[in-house]
Amino acid sequence: MNKDIIIHWFRQDLRLQDNPSLYEAANNGLVLHIYILDDNSADEHCMGAASRWWLHHSLQSLNKSLKGKLAVYVGDPKKIIVDLVQEHNVHAVYWNRCYEPWRIVRDKKIKKVLQAHNTDAQSFNGSLLWEPWQVLKKDDTPYKVFTPYYRNGCIHAAVPRQPLPKPKRLGLYETGTHQLSIDDLKLLPTIAWDKSLASHWKIGEMAASKKLEKFTANRLDNYKQGRNFPALNSVSRLSPHLHFGEISPNQAWYAAKNNEESDDLDHFLSEMAWREFSHSLLYHFPELPRKNLQSKFDNFPWLENKEYLRSWQTGQTGHPLVDAGMRELWQTGYMHNRVRMVVGSFLVKNLLLHWHHGEKWFWDCLLDADLANNSASWQWIAGCGADAAPYFRVFNPSTQGQKFDPEGEYTRRFIPELKELPNKYLFNPWDAPEEILLKAGVVLGENYPKPIVDLKSSRVRALDAFQTLKNQE
Repeated sequence: MNKDIIIHWFRQDLRLQDNPSLYEAANNGLVLHIYILDDNSADEHCMGAASRWWLHHSLQSLNKSLKGKLAVYVGDPKKIIVDLVQEHNVHAVYWNRCYEPWRIVRDKKIKKVLQAHNTDAQSFNGSLLWEPWQVLKKDDTPYKVFTPYYRNGCIHAAVPRQPLPKPKRLGLYETGTHQLSIDDLKLLPTIAWDKSLASHWKIGEMAASKKLEKFTANRLDNYKQGRNFPALNSVSRLSPHLHFGEISPNQAWYAAKNNEESDDLDHFLSEMAWREFSHSLLYHFPELPRKNLQSKFDNFPWLENKEYLRSWQTGQTGHPLVDAGMRELWQTGYMHNRVRMVVGSFLVKNLLLHWHHGEKWFWDCLLDADLANNSASWQWIAGCGADAAPYFRVFNPSTQGQKFDPEGEYTRRFIPELKELPNKYLFNPWDAPEEILLKAGVVLGENYPKPIVDLKSSRVRALDAFQTLKNQE
């Protein structure tokens, strides 16, 4: 075996299987496996609290797979890597690409410095089915509408590569110096709010693989319809595993493709393509997390109301499906996708609060917080992004609850104070007769809040505000 020392820099690829960078490194030399916590390059999008909790446990799992030979560092990756190269006479540095704008800028600088030191620096695609520059319109401009992106772009692009096996040899090389422990990264919260998270998740590559196998074997057949009902276990819940790279999209794509006979296959693959679309948008429009893709929204009459925002964040709006979703987020680090659309619509349309507030809260609370998905999805629901929801589409949380949580199982799970309320009034408790409320032990304004806004009048207000944009056209 070649005795050249190669650094493999783990980032959002915390796995051994189907890891292109690791595969090449292990086939070409002894491998120094490193992870660097870089909190200084990301500016306002430094990793949120929930993501840091997940990362701690994911790194522990990865380190166990590497027989305790994962070297972890904190600080400037450029300095840390150059120091390692010089100290250990490193032949090459390999990594899998990330697509956040700040990482792209940073990584280009690192590659340039390494090349100046006559050190081979190579990056690979370990996180996407298609690179953002591979799926373009015929005029070489990026797609801004999802359906043609998927149907005309992805389907006719190169077939996603087959997953790679785990390297036969990991070529483990130890530095023996400057070692930090994963605990030294201080990723866990100082206030133990995370205890409830642990009961909902198993973290790491093995857990991700088992979850994918179980989903494709048992739940894919009911995915298209079942995914709309938050009480059902019909979604994959793979998103945090995909974000941290405990499993690759290629593994998920081909595991699903093994079920060609499933009528729901195309719908699941299109959802994976939405993730790709979001990354394409972020790559081609790097200001996506902060800047409206549709500039006419720059003058939208957003409100500033801290009480509204706090009620929304804590699940105390008085609208049960909204509150159930926000409490699910806080307790589990996750929210069902149907409910994400409902709470997002409620924030930006019924409350008329800027989508930035939602993006920031989700960034801190979601275990699957992904800059591309989070930004693109919030711009979609606000109506200011690519392929945006039409301005007149305002999700009514009461009718959404009645339709997609008809027995109230999901809502009662996260709002136990309403568990005795009949289904007829569960999503509109303000309409319940006093004797019904008393029998259910509900006192509006005391043990469950009165609605902070009226759905009908707040919808009219939103439509009037959006009409001001129409008048600018």
